[in-house]
Amino acid sequence: MNFLSMEYFVMVARERSFTKAAEQLHITQQTLSAHISSVEKELECQLLIRRVPLELTYAGEVFLRYALGFQQSHQAMKKEFCDITANQKGILRVGVSFTRSRVIMPDLISAFQEKYPNIEITIMESSNDAMHKYLIDGEIDLAVGSFPESLPDVELRDFYQEEIVLLISKELLSGIYEEGFESKIAQGNLSALQECPFVLGNPEDIGGQIGRSMIKHSGFQPIVKAQSDNIETLLSLCVRGIGACFCPINLVQATLPAKQLSKLRMFRFDNYAAYPIRFGYQRNPYQWSIISEFIKIANQIID
Repeated sequence: MNFLSMEYFVMVARERSFTKAAEQLHITQQTLSAHISSVEKELECQLLIRRVPLELTYAGEVFLRYALGFQQSHQAMKKEFCDITANQKGILRVGVSFTRSRVIMPDLISAFQEKYPNIEITIMESSNDAMHKYLIDGEIDLAVGSFPESLPDVELRDFYQEEIVLLISKELLSGIYEEGFESKIAQGNLSALQECPFVLGNPEDIGGQIGRSMIKHSGFQPIVKAQSDNIETLLSLCVRGIGACFCPINLVQATLPAKQLSKLRMFRFDNYAAYPIRFGYQRNPYQWSIISEFIKIANQIID
């Protein structure tokens, strides 16, 4: 048995499919199946129930625990020796939401690559909450997002403050405007918008959560015209007057050209929709210096 067989088994356990795991590993399904069968033969027990989707036996769950432990130790050893030899190479796995990836990653990776050209950045884009699980499970090295005050064995570092704003097309707004509109919106009272249609983001993402929470506390059921995980799609719909949209202000500024912005009214909230974005990484006995360097470069860019 070797590290490669363990790596293959971990991928099969995650994908619950030989076909998908083989695609991720860039090997043939026959090669992958042979490796798993060899491990089962060596351990003299069945690790997988071969049906769709694949299931782990009790022995498979135990082996997965050991395989993950060996995998993490092996990765930590390689990273520490990269620091010892000052020969920085390898893969830094970064988890970030779709929205933030669009805003911060192009400039950040460009700046990072100038200093560390032999480090590959693998970006895993998913919802904010999913990042927490990936980080705890060791599937990523670094997460960028909104965190609770503490997560088990996770170190947090500040990045920047993110602010959610409300966007409404001027055409749509003309039919619902009333006295005191701006001040009510600024205080998080959206009751004046109960007849206004909305386009809403993923409820698992922080922006989607904040928008839905404001609507709920304003005491009405929203008229929802569209929902999407892709905030750029929602912004495009908002510009067309399909519905009001909650969005991080940095994405609005990075995505919409002046001509499209001129069609919208932007409403900001009085300290109601701002929250810290942090870096999170596992608290390990040895911390790869590349993680700290990535965070350092990110903070230089954001400043």
